[in-house]
Amino acid sequence: MSPLGGWGMLAAFLALLCCRESGVKAFEGPEHLMVGSGESQFINCTASCTDPKNIVLETHLSKTLLESQAQWKLFKVYNISEDEKLLCSFTCGGKQETKVFNITLFYPPKQVLLTLWPTSVAVGTLFTIECRVPAVAPLEGLTVTLLRGTEILYNQTFVGTAPSPQDALVSHNTTAHREDGHHNFSCEAQMDLRSRGGGLVHRVSDPQRLEVKEPEPNTQMVIIIAVVIVLLLVFVTFVFLCFVFSQKWHRGRTVQMRRRHAERD
Repeated sequence: MSPLGGWGMLAAFLALLCCRESGVKAFEGPEHLMVGSGESQFINCTASCTDPKNIVLETHLSKTLLESQAQWKLFKVYNISEDEKLLCSFTCGGKQETKVFNITLFYPPKQVLLTLWPTSVAVGTLFTIECRVPAVAPLEGLTVTLLRGTEILYNQTFVGTAPSPQDALVSHNTTAHREDGHHNFSCEAQMDLRSRGGGLVHRVSDPQRLEVKEPEPNTQMVIIIAVVIVLLLVFVTFVFLCFVFSQKWHRGRTVQMRRRHAERD
C-alpha cells in the first residue's frame, strides 16, 4: 500500500478511537479522495441525524464492513482500478439522504531512472543529466529534482491533469568540473497531492558517478599549428637560399667586372 493508503487507514482508526472515547459522531473524511491504482480505501459513511436507518455504501467494487455504530459505518473498498463515485445513503426521519465520495485514481512514481550522457567527459565540456519517471498521473503536483550530492542542479514542477499515466521526463545540460567526479548524481521525484485529498509520495533514483578527465589537446588545432610551422620553415629556408644565391651571384658579377677592367688597362 502506498503512503496515501496508509494515510487513509490512519484517519479511519483515529475516527474509531474518537467515537469510542468521546461519543461524538465519527470522522467523515474528505469527499474527494486520491487513491493509488489497484489499492484499497477506507470509507466512513456517517449520517446527519441521531437515529439513522439503513446506512449503506453503494458501489460495484468489493467491500467489507469493518465496524459500525448508531450513526456511522466504516467500510473498506478493494482493488480500485478507475475513477469512482461511491454513494453513502441513509434514512433520517423517513427521508433518504445521500453523500457522494469522489475517488480519483492516481499513479505514483514507482521508478525514478537517471541517465548521465556521456558517462565520461573532459573538464569544461557539456554533458546531459536526464531523469525519467515512468507511468505517473496526474502530472500536476509532480516535482522532479536533479542533484549533485546534496546540491540542487535543476528542478521542474509539472502541470496538467491528464488522468492516463504517462512518462515524466526532465533533461538538463551542464558543464563538467573537476569536482564533479567526486559526487554522486541522483534524481528525486515527489508527488504532492495533499491539496486534492491525497498525500505525499517520494522516490529517489539510484546514484551514479561521472568520470571526469583532463581536457585532451585539440588534434585539429595541433595539425594546423604544425602545418603553419612547416610552411614558415619552408618560407624562411627559401628566403635564406635566395639571399645566399643572390650574394654568390653578386660576388661573381663583381669578379667578372674587375677582370674586364683589367684587360682593358
